[in-house]
Amino acid sequence: MSDVEVTPGTQAALRQANQQRVIEALRAGGTLTQAELARATGLSAASVSNIVRDLRERGTVSVRQTSSHGRRARGVTLVRPPGAVVGISFSPDRISVALGDGRGTVLARETIAYDVAVGPERGVRRAVWLTETLLGRARAERSMVTAVGVSLPAPVDTTTGEILGVSCLPRWDGYRPSEGLSERIGLPVVVENDANLCALEETRAGVGRGRKHVIYLCLSHGVGAGIIVSGRLLRGAGGTAGEIGHMGLDERGQVCRCGNRGCLETVAGAPYILDMLPRYGDAGAPATVTEMVEAAAVWDPGARRIIAEAGAALGRATAILANAVNPELVIVGGELAAAGELLLEPMRRSMELETLSTALDNLSIVQAELGEEAALRGALRMASSVTEEPE
Repeated sequence: MSDVEVTPGTQAALRQANQQRVIEALRAGGTLTQAELARATGLSAASVSNIVRDLRERGTVSVRQTSSHGRRARGVTLVRPPGAVVGISFSPDRISVALGDGRGTVLARETIAYDVAVGPERGVRRAVWLTETLLGRARAERSMVTAVGVSLPAPVDTTTGEILGVSCLPRWDGYRPSEGLSERIGLPVVVENDANLCALEETRAGVGRGRKHVIYLCLSHGVGAGIIVSGRLLRGAGGTAGEIGHMGLDERGQVCRCGNRGCLETVAGAPYILDMLPRYGDAGAPATVTEMVEAAAVWDPGARRIIAEAGAALGRATAILANAVNPELVIVGGELAAAGELLLEPMRRSMELETLSTALDNLSIVQAELGEEAALRGALRMASSVTEEPE
């Protein structure tokens, strides 16, 4: 095997590039032998040995004796700083856990399918099990982890940490997930609404980089918004700012799970729009939002109509927000956002009719860049700031 070639470059540049390859391999694979590093990077055994020696002298890696296929070998581990953090993202149908370096960089992750709505105690136990599984596979000691950040698809009381009001996790109402997780995992835990975390992460590292006035729409089982004003997250007096899914748009519309009629969620939330789809004989209808978006992309007229109507309703609701907070950017994320212009174009047309012209000046509506990663990365970044002064 030969070393990686870097062009243009000096020997120093080549050495730096090869060191980075070794570091990335260790981030992805945890502890690896030098032979495994050579296979993973394409570098020669001699080059790996020299790089490992240099990285060890700098304190970047640790080396210990181990065995591989019955033979003695040297196991190389990336030395993670004591500020390693864990992020946990609860979605209605899955739990994701990531180990990060405190800068939002995902070092390792695990995801399982799970019905989170079943209840908080079981969901927390499952998340702790998944966290322990992840740390074991990454060969990371719990002592390396300083805090855990959690994303939940529900409003969170900013003073008590309780899950508030109507959400897509009704059995979690009044539960304090930070306490339940901290008790079982033995680490500080901080919890935040998923739309808020997505808004923060998209403005830090996604399509909203550098923007100070942003609305992030999270379109999944429910409909929520993360609102950034002057670069700061707007949480409201109790933490429920951005719960636009229960904004009433049609007094004769469908009854919402919150008890009101014609809420935005009844025309843009996943359970409602999937129920609207026409059935085609034995073939049935798409069972998920992803399948519905795929059907719309191949000219399924029913799916396209439902997505267009959802976009128009989102436009009306967002127009109210735009008139109130005057954002420069509206970011549309979540499963339904994958429909792209099928959703965004009706939304823009609706906003043009109902938004003040001054609020529309220099306002862009775009699809989210980070996708499902935004909430998890946001949870990691939030965990890394647990010991910092609050904003």
